Amino acid sequence: MARELKVMNALDAAKTQWYHFTAIVIAGMAFFTDAYDLFSISLVTMLLGRIYYFDPSSRTPGSLPPNVSASVNGVAFCGTLAGQLFFGWLGDKMGRKKVYGMTLMFMVICCIASGLSFGSRPTGVMATLCFFRFWLGFGIGGDYPLSATILSKYANKRTPGAFIAAVFAMQGFGNLTGGIVAIIISASAAFKARFDVPAYKDDPAGFTVSQADYAWRMVLMFGAIPALLTYYWRMKMPETACYTALVAKNAKQAASDMTQVLNVEIVEEPPSRSRRRS
Repeated sequence: MARELKVMNALDAAKTQWYHFTAIVIAGMAFFTDAYDLFSISLVTMLLGRIYYFDPSSRTPGSLPPNVSASVNGVAFCGTLAGQLFFGWLGDKMGRKKVYGMTLMFMVICCIASGLSFGSRPTGVMATLCFFRFWLGFGIGGDYPLSATILSKYANKRTPGAFIAAVFAMQGFGNLTGGIVAIIISASAAFKARFDVPAYKDDPAGFTVSQADYAWRMVLMFGAIPALLTYYWRMKMPETACYTALVAKNAKQAASDMTQVLNVEIVEEPPSRSRRRS
């Protein structure tokens, strides 16, 4: 236990340096992506209603039925709860680094799959979308707490609060980026120039062009880009010293990892052996 405590004490006393900021960026991009993926769906629900639930006899372009809207918007949060429980348990068994990579791939695959939702009928498209959104939330449920946990384990005693606050602040930027991306894709000058859309009162059927179906798909799939950009750096991060030293019982490896990334010299002393008197 003394060897493990020595590694932890050296980590707590380490000065704030470049690798700390690298870890903040990696974990921050995770929170950025989580927020984007969770809340971008609310930006396209109106478009989904106009495309798949258009009623020519109605005076309005169309909207999702309340039960469908609740399912599409809320299913990812159900997956998030399940993902937190499962990946939290798995992280204690396999290590935070391995599970960190698994959650990222979950998010990337399901984010792209959400944009490729298919079906011959509107209910089929919504059911497929809900299915992939659930598993997207499942991956986010693991990624969200792991990002904060991993960063907190790299922080020293003086800066954990500031580091965690910086990471959580990226959620706001994720929400903001979702709105910007939705505006650029659906209301860009290029889209308007390519498709001259008439007013709804003049042509209800032509008010929503068929190409608008690509818009909501691109908004959802865009969330895979920031996740992919951080994959390489996630895999380069060593396992946290807390897990390696205290759970895996490998204080020597923990010392080696922290020496490499934090420039903290930790010299492991061989354990003393007591001699028995004959």
